[in-house]
Amino acid sequence: MIKSFVFGVLFCLLSGCSVAEEKQHVVYDGFDGPGKGKHVVLISGDEEYRSEESMPQLGKILAKHHGFKCTVLFSIDKKTGDINPLVSDNIPGLEALQTADLVIINLRFRKLPDDQMKYIDEYVNSGKPMMGMRTATHAFNGIKGKYAKYNFRAKAWSGGFGRQVLGETWINHHGHHNKESTRGVIEASAKESSIVKGCEDIWGKTDVYGIRKIIGDNVNVLVRGQVLKGMKPEDTAVDGKKNSPMMPVAWTKTFTGSAGKAARVFTTTMGSSQDVESEGLRRLIVNGAYWCLGLEAKIVSKANVDIVGVYKATHYKHGKHVQGRKPSFHEMKK
Repeated sequence: MIKSFVFGVLFCLLSGCSVAEEKQHVVYDGFDGPGKGKHVVLISGDEEYRSEESMPQLGKILAKHHGFKCTVLFSIDKKTGDINPLVSDNIPGLEALQTADLVIINLRFRKLPDDQMKYIDEYVNSGKPMMGMRTATHAFNGIKGKYAKYNFRAKAWSGGFGRQVLGETWINHHGHHNKESTRGVIEASAKESSIVKGCEDIWGKTDVYGIRKIIGDNVNVLVRGQVLKGMKPEDTAVDGKKNSPMMPVAWTKTFTGSAGKAARVFTTTMGSSQDVESEGLRRLIVNGAYWCLGLEAKIVSKANVDIVGVYKATHYKHGKHVQGRKPSFHEMKK
């Protein structure tokens, strides 16, 4: 048995695969659709909103229903190989960004080392499109040295990655956290946008985030968040200033990095694992991916965003991720 194990490891190494690498991310590939030939990298890593659950499901949807090759990355415990969003300094596999056509980021307060941040920095400045979800507005914190400007309270690069690249950084909970949910209301000026096609029923259990001002070029607000009195989609809107005016919860803009090329950027402050149970929000994200990649002409009236496999979202709560899961848990069943 020992000899066969050693032989298996040697064979794997000689054939160019890596046992450790295979366990640290998942790849969904081999499907047909308008996205065939495009590579989307989805990066998860937040302590509260269960992006380690939502990002694999979105990757499966983009791959199976739309043909994109999708690589999903996680915060990984170096000792166990488990997915652990409380580990803020390790997201292996970021070199996948070197072949990415689009990155979807759902991170919170990551403190990545330089040898991992370099791939993010290269991509951000490449002119390729980007999408940010929920806590991506405050994706990085505590980084020292050459990439410190990415921190959400950075001064030299005001507001860091969130404000400079996505359009705004973390401000506050505009809605009452875990008490008041969000109904997405399509902006009147955006009703003809291909991104909002079929997105009439956007709702999420997460609250609306406060927005001061979306900065950048070519800013277009697509959806505003109506603060609801409770945690059900049928709940009525709260009265008063919280909904007058309503905060943006989805927008597009462009960002120009050191390469000098304007990148398309789509941002939504919704996006917990439970939010992704909303068909309208899933469709908004899928349509947003098409737009980011310049494929808006391929957006249909009601894109297929059916859940792939079994999806049981965990209620969002800080530090309450499902323990003991490795990336292989999220492999797509045949």
